[in-house]
Amino acid sequence: MPHPFAKADPATVFRLFDRTAHTYDLLNDVLSLTLHRLWKRQAVALLQPRPGERIVDLCCGTADLALLLAERVRPHGGVIGVDGSAAALALARQRAAARPWLPLEFIHGDVLALPLSPGAADGVMMAYGLRNLASAAAGLRVIRHLLRPHGRGVVLDFNRPSHTLWAQAQRSYLQRVVVPVARTLKLEAEYAYLERSIATFATGPQQETLARQAGFAVARHHPIAGGLMGLLELKVSD
Repeated sequence: MPHPFAKADPATVFRLFDRTAHTYDLLNDVLSLTLHRLWKRQAVALLQPRPGERIVDLCCGTADLALLLAERVRPHGGVIGVDGSAAALALARQRAAARPWLPLEFIHGDVLALPLSPGAADGVMMAYGLRNLASAAAGLRVIRHLLRPHGRGVVLDFNRPSHTLWAQAQRSYLQRVVVPVARTLKLEAEYAYLERSIATFATGPQQETLARQAGFAVARHHPIAGGLMGLLELKVSD
C-alpha cells in the first residue's frame, strides 16, 4: 500500500503534523538525544542572519528555528514563520508570545503558495520541510523567489548516506528506535513514513543540481552528524 506521502499531498502532510504537534518537540529531544538543537544551531550559523535583516522560516513548525533567528535579527529585523499545520503554528505563537520582544510573525499556509512578494527576504531557512513538499524542485524555486540579491538560504534535513554501513545504521535506527517510541504514544503510523520519505528524497548532489536549476549561483550540500543529516547552502548572485 502506498505510504501517505506517495504523492506528497499537502493536505495529508498538514493533517499528519496537526496530529503530532503536541509531542513533536519532546520526540525530537528524545529521538535525537537533543542533538537536533545542535544541528539547528549549525543551520543558523551557516545562514549568518544579521541585525536588521528579514528572514523567512519555511515549514517553521513550533518555531524552534524562528526563535533563534529572531534573536539574531533584532531589534530592527524580522522573522516570518510559515507552516501548513495549524496545530504547530498555535504552539509557535504561544512560544513567541512568551518572548514579546522578538520580531516574529506567522503565516498559516502552503509553502508552495505563499502570499509573499519576490525578493521579500535577506535569508530563508527550511528545516525538515523540503522532503515533505509536493516537489523539492518547487520548494527550491520558492526559496529563490523569496530571496533578494545577495540573499542566502539554508535547508536542513535528513541525508541519504552514500556509505552502505551508514545507510544501514540510519535504517536500523528508524526501524528499531523511532517507530517503537512513536508506537508508545500511538503515533506509529505518523512516524513510520520517515524511512520511506528519506529513501525517495533527493541526495546531496541531486539537491545541488535542483538548486542550480532553480537559479542559485551557489549550491553546496554539507553532510553533518556523520552523514545522517545534511545542510544545503544556497546563495543568490547579483
